[in-house]
Amino acid sequence: MFRATSLVVLAVTVCALTGCATTRGDDGTAPSSVRLPPRHAGFDYQIGGAYPPPAGVRIVSRDRSDSPAPGLYNICYVNAFQAQPAERASWPRDLLLRDAHGRTVVDRDWNEALLDIGTPAKRKRVAQRVDRWIDGCARKGFDAVEPDNYDSYTRSQGLLTASDATAFIALLSRHAHARHLAVAQKNTSELANQRRRAGLDFAVAEECGQYDECGVYAKAFADRVVDIEYTADGLRKAVAGWGKRLSIVRRDRDVSTPGAPGYVRAVR
Repeated sequence: MFRATSLVVLAVTVCALTGCATTRGDDGTAPSSVRLPPRHAGFDYQIGGAYPPPAGVRIVSRDRSDSPAPGLYNICYVNAFQAQPAERASWPRDLLLRDAHGRTVVDRDWNEALLDIGTPAKRKRVAQRVDRWIDGCARKGFDAVEPDNYDSYTRSQGLLTASDATAFIALLSRHAHARHLAVAQKNTSELANQRRRAGLDFAVAEECGQYDECGVYAKAFADRVVDIEYTADGLRKAVAGWGKRLSIVRRDRDVSTPGAPGYVRAVR
């Protein structure tokens, strides 16, 4: 009994010193510890391809197909709510969201089919596949996962709801926490007040400076926010308002690698 109690005290002490966060699963299971990103730290967004992080970078986000950057806080990008064009055919037909005419509902900006998370049974089946990707992130040594397109319900022609999105990401969060990964809320400022129910630990925001949303994320996540701006004006606004509190970088919209046409990275 003394030994078990001592271990619990030790775990709590270590997390207090290192920045771990204690999270509790929705099913009431014992909490598991995850490591959160540092606040107001140098950040780079590399989901378009990995490259050596610039000097001063402490946080980096990379695609699940890449490996973490040694010695940094690493976020693993996963497209969790939509099927990328090259992967669409590998999804079961009934897990692609369809309209009343049987047509696949597509995010036209990226030509990505929306996944059908409209029922508990379908959410579970979609999560089983995404969970395998999350497992891969954990095996590679990432610290956190970034499930993208949380806001897909807004592009679903009314077929999906915010409640569907929150219920689905809660499944992913519980699985990721069990693998000792923190979970980022990607955009979707309108659901920031649901972060605890969804099991979300920090935010990855695109253009929160441009659209005056940084304050929403900062409040919900106690300044544990990484922000990507895609324009000089957006960067200026983000830095002016939040440069002393959040982790901010400007990237080109293709998130390309150094030497590629159009590559942009700036922090001021």
